Amino acid sequence: MPGLLLAFAVSADETLNMYVFASVDCPHCEAQKPFLQKLDADNARLRIETFEVLRTDRHHQRLRHMAAGHGITPGSVPMIFVGGRVWVGDSPVIRAQITAWVDHCLHVASCPESATLEQRPAPEVEPDRTSTIDIPLYGPVDLHVQSLLFSTALIAFVDGFNPCSLWVLTILLALVIHSGSRLRVLIIGVTFLSVTAAIYGVFISGVFGILGYMLYLGWIYWLVAGFALVFGLVNVKDYFWYKRGLSFTIDDRHKPGMFRQMRGLLGEGRSIPALVLATIVMAAGIALIELPCTAGFPVIWSGLVAAHDVDWGYFALLLGLYLLIYLAIELVILAAALITFRVERFEERQGRVLKLVGGLIMLALAAVLLIRPELMQDVGGTLAVFLGALAAAVLLIVLHRWVLPAMGVRIGDE
Repeated sequence: MPGLLLAFAVSADETLNMYVFASVDCPHCEAQKPFLQKLDADNARLRIETFEVLRTDRHHQRLRHMAAGHGITPGSVPMIFVGGRVWVGDSPVIRAQITAWVDHCLHVASCPESATLEQRPAPEVEPDRTSTIDIPLYGPVDLHVQSLLFSTALIAFVDGFNPCSLWVLTILLALVIHSGSRLRVLIIGVTFLSVTAAIYGVFISGVFGILGYMLYLGWIYWLVAGFALVFGLVNVKDYFWYKRGLSFTIDDRHKPGMFRQMRGLLGEGRSIPALVLATIVMAAGIALIELPCTAGFPVIWSGLVAAHDVDWGYFALLLGLYLLIYLAIELVILAAALITFRVERFEERQGRVLKLVGGLIMLALAAVLLIRPELMQDVGGTLAVFLGALAAAVLLIVLHRWVLPAMGVRIGDE
């Protein structure tokens, strides 16, 4: 923490002390133990001391002393002090930060001894206005610390181009436009998008709730990354071989029923409440059918948010931002349909490209979650991950559609 590192430094041949305040009654502390044991085994000059603070008060004075030296107030456990820095709680991101900092202190530069830092509160630091934004009803958010806002915006934007959702919306609008009523198009369009967004939000909240509770089990984190890897590979496969083998698309056997429900909205004589109710029923059914196709990014995003150990209040803020950006693309399509009274149907060729882009971004996120989760903690790292995946998609499309065919090489069934 800046301004506090004024103590004895760890030299190249000295021991680096880590102080862990925990409790056997704390599930997060117990879940963190294997990580700390491995960290201790991997670093001969690291010495870890653990202090029980819930069942006894004999270590409370030590905890207060060290907390004051780091300019924080003692609170939740586990609380880990090492090299002049402190972490509270446990998550994959926190573990990655601790590992990186221990490596830095042992092999790169000397670090202070946490137990001997001068006891004084942290100095007031004026926030960097270039990286701080004010959110109404929430307050200032530092983008260097809360890069989840940026990650959320990017993932939601990419998710908004989901080929399944866009195909359903354009088909629905194309059918309703034939009724000749802009009011009917507006009612059906807004109702449909509101219901699907609500179901999407409930689904994401459920996934976050499960992951937030279970992510402290190491294998759950790997499961999320594995999910992203499988979803990404299948989507990339669909660019070359559309709907061949495993494919996260709307099953053809559901389409006749979906068309019947959509056409049912065109009947004359329905009152506006009846039209809204019929649209709600149809939208709910379609949302559940297309959920396997659209679940990729929400699950990955929920895992990313859960890994940052955010509370439900901040999650609600992020979810609202996610749904707003996700819906923005479909709302633009609805607005264009209302203004021009026509809509272009979503074609398979467009769907292939979106699947490739989305698949490569999923693969990039899976790699980051497994190898370098700290990359998602700042705006620059997050942007680099997305731009790298987008550049790879553009290069692959150019090679597949122009360069290789010019050489007589064709891959896939397009």
